[in-house]
Amino acid sequence: MNSELTRHFVAAADQLHFAHAARSQGVSRATLVASVKELEAELGYPLFDYEATSTTLTPAGIAYLKKTKIELAKSAAAAAADVPAPGGKAKASKGKGRAPAVKGASRVGKRRQSR
Repeated sequence: MNSELTRHFVAAADQLHFAHAARSQGVSRATLVASVKELEAELGYPLFDYEATSTTLTPAGIAYLKKTKIELAKSAAAAAADVPAPGGKAKASKGKGRAPAVKGASRVGKRRQSR
């Protein structure tokens, strides 16, 4: 299942307002509604009651929202656990490195040939 569709559904379900949810996700309202419709088609049941006067979730939508929030929390915790701790061994500079070329000066590391 597409994670973007799930994020759009969670935003719409949390705010219960498609326009506000679309603004918070940075997409158009039509894109958000299309995402929710696509998710409903994948699942095979409606998540929102489109015949109600205001935006409401169906009982299946409420159950799916709870399940999705639990899964998102688990994946966020797993992602946080995979991050290595900051710090570590500092790398020392080895060698002279390369000095910038200066016009008229002899090349660094090169000796003039004697004649």
